Amino acid sequence: MTSLFSVSGKTALVTGGSRGIGLMIARGLVEAGARVYVSSRNAAACEEAVQELSALGESIEAIALPADLSREEECHRLAAEIADRKDRLHILVNNAGATWGAPLDEFPVSGWDKVMDLNLRSPFLLTQALLPLLRKAGSHDDPARVINVGSIDGLHVSALPTYSYAASKAGLHHLTRVLAKELGPQGITVNAIAPGPFESKMMAATLKAHGDAVAEAAPLRRIGRPDDMAGVAVYLSSRAGAYVTGAVIPVDGGIGTTV
Repeated sequence: MTSLFSVSGKTALVTGGSRGIGLMIARGLVEAGARVYVSSRNAAACEEAVQELSALGESIEAIALPADLSREEECHRLAAEIADRKDRLHILVNNAGATWGAPLDEFPVSGWDKVMDLNLRSPFLLTQALLPLLRKAGSHDDPARVINVGSIDGLHVSALPTYSYAASKAGLHHLTRVLAKELGPQGITVNAIAPGPFESKMMAATLKAHGDAVAEAAPLRRIGRPDDMAGVAVYLSSRAGAYVTGAVIPVDGGIGTTV
């Protein structure tokens, strides 16, 4: 069982990995044995995350690679940075994202474009740019893995006026399926995680104001913990998840599928 859930010797890139869900995933992967590149647009936050991860043990390998993935040229620069360091990439976690809330009549074009670009366009561009490294890393027995971080807001209708966020995450879920079909024969799996409420910067205000009600609404009666997110990411990245592709896995205590 230890080897079934190990990612020892593998190299991973986690975008938006300096905090929240991205940091939870990065921690799970390094503790399972992977070398992890942590990326976010804030260089200082990247370094802080790497220091936090490195403190977990002498064998931990975590490296900061800042990039603003809302910009096309930065997606390509980050891919080139990885290629300069490694000749293959086993795991790509597309987690960097943004949200925007405003009443329907007032929702700005800038809020639509910012969220759609970062949440949907950037995962496509980065995956595209890293395909040569993913192809080299993958085989039919042990594929390379692309993990897109969607949301339960792409599965059900949220009560919040976050129109571009919901649309971008639903789009990312379907893009996951489209890419899974095309890249499976090339030795690459593509799956999505659809988180519910977790403690993160994006959810901080909501949980502060309504945390008890959010937990009570979940069939499992709590919000997500870091090990909940780490567990599904490690599963999808390890031999345990080698025959899973095109899946969108809710990690939400049952909210997105039962409420």
